[in-house]
Amino acid sequence: MTPAETRSWPAIPLPPAGERAGDLAERGLLVPVQGVGRAALRDTFGETRGDGTRAHEALDILAPRGTPVLAVEGGTVRKLYASERGGLTLYQFDPSETYAYYYAHLDRYADGLAEGQELTKGQVLGFVGSTGNAAPDAPHLHFAIFRLTPEKQWWKGDPINPFEVLRGLR
Repeated sequence: MTPAETRSWPAIPLPPAGERAGDLAERGLLVPVQGVGRAALRDTFGETRGDGTRAHEALDILAPRGTPVLAVEGGTVRKLYASERGGLTLYQFDPSETYAYYYAHLDRYADGLAEGQELTKGQVLGFVGSTGNAAPDAPHLHFAIFRLTPEKQWWKGDPINPFEVLRGLR
């Protein structure tokens, strides 16, 4: 697949997303890839992945490798993590520690980025890549939002469709 191509996956049902996240749309979150406007986003939430075995609970934003990835709002770097599926990833908590933002398939982190670091809206976190299970010829940011559980576990929460939030549909 080339970067210009897109895949068409049939949608599969998702588990209930929990409480609506209308307040997120009101926060004016940034599109997390520099130079990508809201109108260019394509809703990939709920599409099938893993040969139809799981739902995609995120938004994929195609961009050239090395494009800066930005913090959608202020908050804290909760975890820098490398995984088989997500590759080089970053988990950010919002200032109230109600929501987590997940940035995956990064080519690399921004210089000096560290766990526990306070972030400002628009701060460069890293750069678009194709690490993990992303196709090497289709660099993109896999961006997810989830409402944290009371335990505030960085890897766990109720998924929220980032497309709806970033396009102001909620």
